[in-house]
Amino acid sequence: MRILQLLNHTRRLNGHVHAAVDLACAQAKLGHQVAVASSGGDFDRLLASNNVETMQVSIERQPKKLVDGVSLLYRLVRDWRADIVHAHMMTSAVLAWPICKLLKIPLVTTVHNEFEKSAILMGLGTRVIAVSAAVGNSMRKRGVPQSRIRVVLNGTIGAARLEKQNRCPASLQSPAVVFVGGLHPRKGLPDLFSAFEEVHRVIQTAHLYIVGDGPHRAEYVAQVSSMACAEAVIFMGAQDNPFPFLLGADVFVLPSHADPAPLVLSEAREAGCAIVASNVDGIPEMLDGGRAGILVPTGDPARLAEVLRSLLEDKQAVLQWKKNSQINLDFLTIDRVARETLQIYEEASRHVHGRA
Repeated sequence: MRILQLLNHTRRLNGHVHAAVDLACAQAKLGHQVAVASSGGDFDRLLASNNVETMQVSIERQPKKLVDGVSLLYRLVRDWRADIVHAHMMTSAVLAWPICKLLKIPLVTTVHNEFEKSAILMGLGTRVIAVSAAVGNSMRKRGVPQSRIRVVLNGTIGAARLEKQNRCPASLQSPAVVFVGGLHPRKGLPDLFSAFEEVHRVIQTAHLYIVGDGPHRAEYVAQVSSMACAEAVIFMGAQDNPFPFLLGADVFVLPSHADPAPLVLSEAREAGCAIVASNVDGIPEMLDGGRAGILVPTGDPARLAEVLRSLLEDKQAVLQWKKNSQINLDFLTIDRVARETLQIYEEASRHVHGRA
């Protein structure tokens, strides 16, 4: 099958980019001809080394660039003779929709950022992939027919993106609580800071490591600087490879207010972390309904503090939850994601060509 993946770019530190790059490499490994069309970025070399062709096309929300982009994209899709076009973001889906209609090629879309209002436009796909059942339910409520929605839960284990990364644990001061993610309000970091302040009052040896970057970093650093626990909170910034921090953690925490199906939970489980995360959106699905990690209410710093404190005071509990993180771990492989996605491509193709 000839598969054309569409992305705005291939730069690091965007979850939807990581998911699409992982998928493209896995599909190529299964013997398909795969190309990624985008404005380029950090992962182009990795894609090439995994037999994924890269094509330059600018997908920007500016009138002239959009016109030029759709013209170039039309020629790419036509001349490359794609069997399937798979769009991962709203702009690429909107640009690809008329092209696929004209060329009679199935358009498959993946809803990565369901919390954005524009996500409804991903419903243009012949088939719409939701990265969790929670996302699928949300898209259905927004008006996308259930008949076009398919759920493929995220997974990263075995991804080419992670194959050659350093797998030695980071040297962290124990007990170490680690957060990995973007520094955005939806990740619930103010709740985590408030919770950790309570934990640190009781367990003064505890440290909190914040791995990631984002537009609210200065705000969060200022918030923490006024707390009694300030010296125990370490902002590590963005890391190309956060896996050593997961390996070095006593507890991994994800206090999100909204999170469709965070890839970091797949990586944290692979690293064998004891996990505490919000009971919201696709997070319970990524944690096997709470069997592979402790679920806490969203926006409840007091409860989060209670759970973190009880874990850090009980080494046996930490060890048990590390063990629990391995429950049904095989389901989070990129190979499973790729094979389920290929089945959806075949279904979409039969629909477009009148065979189903």
